[in-house]
Amino acid sequence: MKRFLMLCLLAAFFAGTASAEGGLKTKQNYVIGFYNLENLFDIYDDPAKNDEEFLPDGSNQWTEVKYNKKLHNIATVIADMAKSNGAFHTILGVSEIENRLVLEDLVSQPELQSAHFEIVHYDSPDRRGVDVAMLYRPDQFEYIFSESLPFSFEGTEVEISLSKEEQDYFRTRDILMVYGKIDNEDFAIYVAHLPSRVGGKGGDLRSLGAEIIRKHAEKMMEQYPGVKVVVMGDMNDDPFNESMCEVLGAQKNPEDVKPGGFFNPFWRMLDDGYGSLAYRDVWSIFDQVIVNESLLNAKPGTLALQQVSEKGYYGVVYKRKYLVTQTGRYKGYPFRTFSSGKFMNGYSDHFPTFIVIGK
Repeated sequence: MKRFLMLCLLAAFFAGTASAEGGLKTKQNYVIGFYNLENLFDIYDDPAKNDEEFLPDGSNQWTEVKYNKKLHNIATVIADMAKSNGAFHTILGVSEIENRLVLEDLVSQPELQSAHFEIVHYDSPDRRGVDVAMLYRPDQFEYIFSESLPFSFEGTEVEISLSKEEQDYFRTRDILMVYGKIDNEDFAIYVAHLPSRVGGKGGDLRSLGAEIIRKHAEKMMEQYPGVKVVVMGDMNDDPFNESMCEVLGAQKNPEDVKPGGFFNPFWRMLDDGYGSLAYRDVWSIFDQVIVNESLLNAKPGTLALQQVSEKGYYGVVYKRKYLVTQTGRYKGYPFRTFSSGKFMNGYSDHFPTFIVIGK
């Protein structure tokens, strides 16, 4: 009965849409989300990274003015989500960032200073030079330790199409794992940006990434019984693709999730027509925030995944008019930074997504 009343209150606080027209109003709720920042590069040449197009004399003419506009735009989105929810994210995973410097510049933006975000970041061996990272509020998340999980072909059960030589050459962004506490409860947070779909390839590599996450999460759940696990990222796959539904084992329906398993809040939303990005007029939700059974079916009085709309959704795709391209060839798509080589002064080619947990 208590849980039912909480769900009713949450439904009242939200406007009933998956685009988060409403917001959080109670102090016992925490927002956990993900945002692909679409090539947030600084303006300095790093010989170890493929950043040539994001330099002042590069093809994108990536000047300090453009860089500062990008920082301001991303900060505006994060601050708007905080306004909508009544509080800044407790945890925000990000991808497509060049280094720690760009995150330090981002969290220093006037719109975000009051959040006092801390950063967890490791340099990855990705050929494009982009990494994943996690921002967190130290007043709500107690950081304990973290790991950078590299892609390894050793011991995999996934059938890999690459030759041994291709495997040795392959480089991608590592997966970030951060362990800590929210409201004195154990959490393991995974942030990923799984391999690209360029050329229609990489399905086996994305399954490998999902396998790495699942195996590590299983060890964490064994080592820390009852730990609540959140897996987030740009998966470059939809919830119904093999990497997510079979290898990671994230289910569409809460009732199908078994102990030790995972629930994907964004699968049913995708079925209902929501999307976080579009390609050739087909919408996908690559940007997912997935939870384990311990967070889905939490014990009474502990943190649990909350419904966030009258439609029964557990996830939010944050879509606002200013984040949408209004004219031209890509009308209706996310309003991105560059289009056909032209600086658009947009935000990202992905919409951010998030979940809410609370008691």
